[in-house]
Amino acid sequence: MWKNAEKFKNTIQSQSWAAQCPMTEEFLTHLVDWIKQDVFPAFLAEVVSQVDSIVEIDPDLPERQILTKATRYMVDFLGALSASVRIYDPETGRLLSFGSYPPQDDRREAFIPIEKSIAGEVIKSQQPYFVPSISREPLYLDKSVIEKKGARSLMAIPCSIPRFYPHERDTVGVIQIYYPEDNRVFASLEVQAAGLLARRLSFAIARKKILSLFKVNDKKEAIVRKIFLTLGMREGVKMRDVFNRVMPELADIVNVQSCALFSVSEDMEHVVLEAGYPDYAGYHGVGKSFPVTSEPVFEIVLNRRFYGEDSPFEVITPSYVLVRDPQKSLVISKNLRQFAASHNINSILYIPLNVGEEITHFMTFDALDQRKRYTEDEIDIFLFLGRELMKAQRMERLDDILHDFKNPALATAGFARRLKAKLEQGDLKQDDPTVRKYLDILLEETTRLQEMALSLYQRGKQQTVNLTRMLKNRFEINKEAIKELMKQDIELKEGPFDDSLHVRCYPLHLERILDNLLNNATNAIPPQGGILQIKTFLDDKWACAEITNSGLISEEERLRLLEGEGRGRGLYITHRIIGIMKGKIDIRLGKNTTTLVVCLPPDSQTRGEE
Repeated sequence: MWKNAEKFKNTIQSQSWAAQCPMTEEFLTHLVDWIKQDVFPAFLAEVVSQVDSIVEIDPDLPERQILTKATRYMVDFLGALSASVRIYDPETGRLLSFGSYPPQDDRREAFIPIEKSIAGEVIKSQQPYFVPSISREPLYLDKSVIEKKGARSLMAIPCSIPRFYPHERDTVGVIQIYYPEDNRVFASLEVQAAGLLARRLSFAIARKKILSLFKVNDKKEAIVRKIFLTLGMREGVKMRDVFNRVMPELADIVNVQSCALFSVSEDMEHVVLEAGYPDYAGYHGVGKSFPVTSEPVFEIVLNRRFYGEDSPFEVITPSYVLVRDPQKSLVISKNLRQFAASHNINSILYIPLNVGEEITHFMTFDALDQRKRYTEDEIDIFLFLGRELMKAQRMERLDDILHDFKNPALATAGFARRLKAKLEQGDLKQDDPTVRKYLDILLEETTRLQEMALSLYQRGKQQTVNLTRMLKNRFEINKEAIKELMKQDIELKEGPFDDSLHVRCYPLHLERILDNLLNNATNAIPPQGGILQIKTFLDDKWACAEITNSGLISEEERLRLLEGEGRGRGLYITHRIIGIMKGKIDIRLGKNTTTLVVCLPPDSQTRGEE
């Protein structure tokens, strides 16, 4: 197996020290055989053991712990004092401290520049750098290491992790191995051994990355599977169901207290809370709009403000913003700081979501842990989740709109048929009030259908609306829907009304609430017939719209309806919009009747004027 025995003998004889030692051919033969049979096998076994120890480090450990374990093996094998690892960060152009042995030795600078540093020279040359005496090395600036740690010499070895994708860079770093001796001479064998262990360390990190990629893909598949299960539900897409199914998949990544999906207005002046987890009342004001300027962190996430300070309380990158400590961070408002304290939120992650070059949404993750950093793989999963939730949110809006198309579509078709009948009968007159009424309703309802379609992309503008007038108009449309559906023996009652009630809202929101409730009330009337009645009134500073229908429900069903958990999509939509409008809903049971009351905050300015 060893083919160079004769060459090895000749090498020994050529050494200056060998010339002074009488050595026979027999002695040299025994010496070479002893080295071959006893010395080299023991040495190779030790090298293999150290290599295996590094390669077999648990890849599920964080990278910093992997590096700490690997440097421990290198220190022990090379008889060194300590070792540290620095990784080059191309975004900052700095070398980051990324683990050391002993671990307490990691109290070093968080980063050092690549210029005028030993580690920087190794990164640029990809060759080892030897420092026989730290005290005389101009590139080693912090000489206190001699007194503090007893380190007087060092060897710096390059390490690299090859890229996995064409768009990636190779990860490069430096392992600095410290020795107690001054004026140390570094033997070729230990340099070769250090290089071998550094390469195996790269293998261990690459192995972790491969497994991480597998886990990331597995996590993405689980997220898609959960979302598609929700999309396939009979009642359509509900964002709260999507969140409730997906969030458990993130439990091993972040110990989440809450998370939310925000959309950004076209002018980037406001953000709207589209969905949140958990879903219980009072935690998330879904539908609420916030000025971007209300939170400094919103401006940073949307690239509206440059935050150039180096702070221990935030990590700001192009991919995310991590607020490590909400109570000390300057990018968090007082209100959000108080909210974080009351809900035990100790770090907040913000992930911007792009459509092309434009940020249209962002997500927030409120963690119980005080996270210092998230890995690239974790951020990749959060980005993937955010994009999938954007799709689900768009589908939820589409489902809502398709559901709410029914009443105006029925009414439009009915009035159009009446106009056609008058035209065919030759009964059209220029000043016929009935024809004018039909045309007005057709114009209003087709305009409303158009607004509903456009609401997929925008909400329009808030306006002051007369609640009584709106309820009467929607009741008129519901009458036509009753005729189109050929429902029999329904007695319609109107009033009393308070014509002074005004509310500030998106008109489309209020129309959808009233349409859904009128439609549900109509469908709840027993087959043998009954009443459908509307009225409005002011009750304890609430503007109220009341809808009563024949038919009773159980107390259990009443409580479910109050929580928005009833069958059908209409009540889910209604509860969500009423929450956006900061209103409330009540259900009262009478003698063979069910009354539903919608209470909304009145427009106080309008009432004051009256």
